[in-house]
Amino acid sequence: MRGILLFALPRLNAVTRINSGSGAEVALSPKCSPKILMESILEMKFRFYMPPIQNSQKQLLCKVRNLSKTYLMGEVSVHALRKVDLDLYQGELMVLLGPSGSGKSTLLNIMGGLDVPSEGEMWFENFDLTIADEEARTEYRRQEVGFIFQFYNLIPSLTALENVRLSAEIAAQPMAADDALLRVGLAERMHHFPSQLSGGEQQRVAVARAIVKQPRLLLCDEPTGALDHSTGQLVLLALQKINQELGTTTVIITHNADIGKMADRVIHLSDGQISRIETPAEKVSPDKLLW
Repeated sequence: MRGILLFALPRLNAVTRINSGSGAEVALSPKCSPKILMESILEMKFRFYMPPIQNSQKQLLCKVRNLSKTYLMGEVSVHALRKVDLDLYQGELMVLLGPSGSGKSTLLNIMGGLDVPSEGEMWFENFDLTIADEEARTEYRRQEVGFIFQFYNLIPSLTALENVRLSAEIAAQPMAADDALLRVGLAERMHHFPSQLSGGEQQRVAVARAIVKQPRLLLCDEPTGALDHSTGQLVLLALQKINQELGTTTVIITHNADIGKMADRVIHLSDGQISRIETPAEKVSPDKLLW
């Protein structure tokens, strides 16, 4: 049972609070006897018993509720997000689709703990990012989130392997850096410097750098935006492979509608709001996408 359930026990003249993580707390009337208390608790367990969650059911990873973000530009208020509600499930590959200025990056930044909302809530399981301090959000980013941006941001003086190892050093349980590069098809290029790699190869190093921490949430902001079609397909194939093999929950921002065909769900944003949600009837492999 997720969340909190409040209900009355008339026999006790009490209000009972059940929390999914901490059991039950009962506020009792002074007139309540131990016998009535025990009988009522037994009735409560019977009436509110729920079977265990089956593996086939979706496990909620992130929950966004009534999320708004307003930026002040001088005397002008810019509403980047307006009361957004969204659920993200464990192992899902989601695409956020919309034009520039629709709120995609703002939503991604809040989900990743890089920014905080003006109003509303953003939960990662039982962790409320909206009330967390900077230290807690930093630890969240370090251990739970991998970021991939449009530009690769590799350190020029380090090889591909060294760039990935640098990220692994801040994680609690990283995978081997060479394993991360193997998963994105760069086993033979791991000792090359960024200047010796193509744009697509550099972006795949960035993917390896993000996944070496073994994050549970992978956030990708226009990962193919600086790449040509064929190179972009290779990057999307790498992201799909990570999602399927490691079960990493993945969110991809794009303005390219065709990329949405590879997703479990496509979230359309416009003017800071979710305009519609699509679930593709059949997912398309990235190597079949055309744009």
